[in-house]
Amino acid sequence: MTPDIVFIACAVAAVIVSGLTKGGFAGVGALAMPIMALGIDPVRGAAILLPILILQDVVSVWAFRKSWDGRILLVMLPGMAVGVVLGYLFAAKVSETSVLGVLGLISVLFGLQRLWVERGRAVILPSTSPGWVGFLFGIGSGFTSQIAHAGSPPFQMWVLPKRLPRDMLVGTTAIAFAATNWMKLPAYLALGQLTRANLTATAMLVPVAIGATFAGVALVRRVDAARFYTLIYILMILLGLKLLADTLMA
Repeated sequence: MTPDIVFIACAVAAVIVSGLTKGGFAGVGALAMPIMALGIDPVRGAAILLPILILQDVVSVWAFRKSWDGRILLVMLPGMAVGVVLGYLFAAKVSETSVLGVLGLISVLFGLQRLWVERGRAVILPSTSPGWVGFLFGIGSGFTSQIAHAGSPPFQMWVLPKRLPRDMLVGTTAIAFAATNWMKLPAYLALGQLTRANLTATAMLVPVAIGATFAGVALVRRVDAARFYTLIYILMILLGLKLLADTLMA
């Protein structure tokens, strides 16, 4: 296949995965960037996906606009902002190969962490951990979100032990990552990635994202969730290992 065809196939697959996440398959969106990186520079791929994520955030924030925890946001968002800046500095100072390696490592660790959690073996912080711990996890969340749009694990490790009501958890998470995605816009602009070509690619992928979101809503009630998630996380680990191998061979 030509490079353009590979890019199109990877981009469409990545956006479908992202849409399924918004349609109800929470957590599988972290697979989008490893797929995207198979066909394009990972920084450019993340830039193409970012406006789509922002559009999808509008729906989730509006749906849960009345259910959120301000104390958690007050602690996590400053840390996430610091993490975004660190992620930008990392991407600006190192080579594409290094970014690819970090993306591969994040993918492997994310997949392993989710498989561990799915088996009820998660090691979580106590619900009374102080705010500075949340700030540090916010930094980790912002960094991985900037590099790979995969900020959920650090965020969840500090927030889930607080056992928020379902709607408040979803609303708080939606607002936190919607704000973080907006924070990432200046970083990608400074990296020179919000180009006409990238935004054109984004616009062409929006219908795919919308269709995948509705497909997620329909499929989430019809598939065996446990097997589906296990398959997704195994694929994430395998893709991460491939990205790491490509990095070592570069």
